Amino acid sequence: MAYLLRHPGEVALRTLQHLEIVAIAIGIALALALPLGVLAARSARVRGPLLVLLNAIYTLPSLAVLAFLVTYFGLGLVTTEIALVAYAQMVLVRNISVGLLGVPAAMREAALGLGMTPLQSLLRVEFPQALPVIVAGLRLATVATISIATLAGKIDAGGLGALLFAGLDNDDPNRIVAGSLAAATLAIGADLALRGCERLAVSRTR
Repeated sequence: MAYLLRHPGEVALRTLQHLEIVAIAIGIALALALPLGVLAARSARVRGPLLVLLNAIYTLPSLAVLAFLVTYFGLGLVTTEIALVAYAQMVLVRNISVGLLGVPAAMREAALGLGMTPLQSLLRVEFPQALPVIVAGLRLATVATISIATLAGKIDAGGLGALLFAGLDNDDPNRIVAGSLAAATLAIGADLALRGCERLAVSRTR
């Protein structure tokens, strides 16, 4: 806490860096997960192997993944983003596919009966109905990404992890506490905000 009070500017800067890292990762991950989730929902043959592969990636130790990626992409933001996007896929793709599979077949048939194309049915009927489950997955993926992103400090990508690892390297527990508190606050804030969005999505679906 002492370091936080003495260096609020640095902690604020690292927090903004952390937010940027997470926002980029979640944005890219969601853009990739949406088509993959739709594909998984549409094809059982694809869904099984795809989820097994993404689950296997998710279980890999994050430090080992970063060390492997550094070999090919070097230190910095690019390596961090690749790792974070890969880790977020399992939760996002699973929830998107589960949400779409939970839409009653009668609703899809009614949409097609009204003259909608499959794409229109997906965008206007299925996605709105699946939104609560999708937002729940987004919430989990975001909180996990905030946590994993602290490792970015180990490979010179900035963020709150820079405080944590600087504290470890210099035997400075105050820095570690400051970085940990900021990361925890960020995760709790993101969780509460997205939980509110989740409740809103549920109420609109009903």
